[in-house]
Amino acid sequence: MHGATVWRTPRESPRLRQRALLVVLLLLAVQLVWLARPAYACGCGALVHDSRTTLSVNRETSAVRWDGKTEQIVMSLTVDGTAPDAAWIMPVPHRAEVKLGDRSLFDQLAGITAPVVKTRHYFWPRGTDWPLGGSGGGDGAAAPAPGSGRPSVGVVGRERLGPFDVARLTADDPGALRDWLKANGFHLPGALATELRPYVNQHWEYVAVRLAPAKKGTRLYGTLDPLRLTFASDRLVYPMRLSRLATTPQSLTLYVFASHRMEPRDAIGGSAPSVFYAGEPAPQGAVGRLTDGRTMFLTAIAQDFLFPHRITGDHELRRTAADSPYQRVTYQERILRVGGVPAWILTVGGGLLLVLLLLTTVTLLVRGSKRRRDAALPPPPVHVPPPLA
Repeated sequence: MHGATVWRTPRESPRLRQRALLVVLLLLAVQLVWLARPAYACGCGALVHDSRTTLSVNRETSAVRWDGKTEQIVMSLTVDGTAPDAAWIMPVPHRAEVKLGDRSLFDQLAGITAPVVKTRHYFWPRGTDWPLGGSGGGDGAAAPAPGSGRPSVGVVGRERLGPFDVARLTADDPGALRDWLKANGFHLPGALATELRPYVNQHWEYVAVRLAPAKKGTRLYGTLDPLRLTFASDRLVYPMRLSRLATTPQSLTLYVFASHRMEPRDAIGGSAPSVFYAGEPAPQGAVGRLTDGRTMFLTAIAQDFLFPHRITGDHELRRTAADSPYQRVTYQERILRVGGVPAWILTVGGGLLLVLLLLTTVTLLVRGSKRRRDAALPPPPVHVPPPLA
């Protein structure tokens, strides 16, 4: 028919739908594979687990104390995944003493560095205030190393600390270190040997920790008991190089106790470090135990590493030019009230009352002036009609 439009379903439509479905499935598969990739590193150490399981570090928080000669690092990890255990490697510049940390430390630090809440008043009503809206109320037993024939790895000590199996090692060769760890159940990726070479060249030592849940047969989940490492160091350094192996973005929260306010020398490949607290908190509770009762300057630093492979080395912190205190402030916006009544109502009402009083006063004055004027005028002449003839 002339002028009629006939719509026909293309023969290829089922095939196109199949292709589209295939593309969607492939995208989902790629995404699942990406999410299931193991995170080989976290913050300041290498974290590895069985490739058939998953494990992610949801949060990593560390507190560092440095007095110019000795450094302490207390680390807390919050993890989630299907892995029943994992291994964590921490390089340190000198021989380390390892103990369990204080679980209450980070809760206290979070409270100290929390924003100060201040009230900021406004005068005129806003959207939630009457009459614009609302009602106005909106305000370890020792264990020898297996006989590998390589004297380049030494076992300094091994002990059980809570849920952790801790081994303190020395190594002259990263390959030997990797072999020893594998022989003891720490299955590490091959790339770790390359990343360890700078530490080997500097004759650093290592703390190897097997992470395991408190109950056998369960998975690693939640916030693990913190570990405290103590070692000699004439500079304030926080190891970060092994985080180059991480496959997911990393975030770092660092509480630094020292004689002065401290700052990283550079960003080492991450975002610009931001300070969210600087000051001298009272040496009480877990903070006092960490500082041995001394008042020390606390600098709280946060930093993100969106592309971990760009990390260039370890964090080295230095003294800032001035010990300037800083604390975040959160403002609560409240309408200004006097005696429970919004000030704008009192002001507007008082203004109207004042205007009314002025008008009344003016009116009375005008009326009084008129009466006085009328009283001062002579009386009008009386007209007497002439007598009738």
